[in-house]
Amino acid sequence: MCSLPVQTNPNLLVGLETSDDAGVYKLNEDTALIQTVDFFTPVVDDPYLFGAIAAANAFSDIYAMGGTPLTALNLIAFPIGVLPPEALAEILRGGSDKIKEAGAVLLGGHSIQDNEPKYGLAVTGIARPCEIWTNAGAKAGDLLVLTKPLGIGIITSALRKRMDKEGNVTAGHFALPAGVEEKAAAVMMELNAAAAAAGKEVGLTACTDVTGFGLLGHAWEMARGSGVEIEISLQEVPVIEGARELAIGGCIAGGNWKNMDFMEDKAEYFAGIEEADKHILVDPITSGGLLMAVGERKGEKLLDLLRKKGVADSKIIGRVKSGQPKIKVVP
Repeated sequence: MCSLPVQTNPNLLVGLETSDDAGVYKLNEDTALIQTVDFFTPVVDDPYLFGAIAAANAFSDIYAMGGTPLTALNLIAFPIGVLPPEALAEILRGGSDKIKEAGAVLLGGHSIQDNEPKYGLAVTGIARPCEIWTNAGAKAGDLLVLTKPLGIGIITSALRKRMDKEGNVTAGHFALPAGVEEKAAAVMMELNAAAAAAGKEVGLTACTDVTGFGLLGHAWEMARGSGVEIEISLQEVPVIEGARELAIGGCIAGGNWKNMDFMEDKAEYFAGIEEADKHILVDPITSGGLLMAVGERKGEKLLDLLRKKGVADSKIIGRVKSGQPKIKVVP
């Protein structure tokens, strides 16, 4: 995208420059249009769950900008004649249920024949121009709150492994821990609506969602856009139980290595950090949580409100410091 021409329309409030979650266009002094699109290949076997997860992931960009979703368009690629039509119906049903949960309206969509199924949404939302969140507003002294646990990419990588002779799904020499698949699916299906509502009530300085670039990659975008240093405490980062064991066993998503290489000159790790923990921090995530920057005095209030709204895994994971943009990982 760096080769694309810079857009200069006066109504374009958020474009490509800071790698933010969605584009924002001001319609008038009271209303800004937020638009995003996202789709991908299945991360779970169940077609209904895949549809719901893909839809939740697409809505996340609207919530990360402080917006309210209004409309959605289906984007579907499907191998007709290879997979049964019932699978297609279930994908769309999963997406439809999540669109309804988000309070948005499905307007239609577009489908193509493809050798591998893909699904997602183009979503439009609105917000007041003065209330738009970006990833470029974090200030020194802010606390960082993460609303969903990490480890999803590692777990979905494990789910792609073959079953052993006893019929157990394995990853390296580790059996998939009991309940980890269900927990990962529940995390991915959860809308970030409640988290965003809590953020609006308290007031944030910056926000982004954690998806394909992992926690460190998206934190870096916030650090670069805001011109600050971000410090993350490893022991405070929530991780789905069982994901670390899978990482130790070598069940690493392909995107981990690219994310690790990208962060090589942007992240400073404490001495003795284990490789498995590095991989968790850069793990490419599907439908992850919001990474929120909030004034220090508001941190505990935000955390309490998030938990009251059912965002149970939320934690304060670090803080924003003055300095050149970089990510510092401490114990």
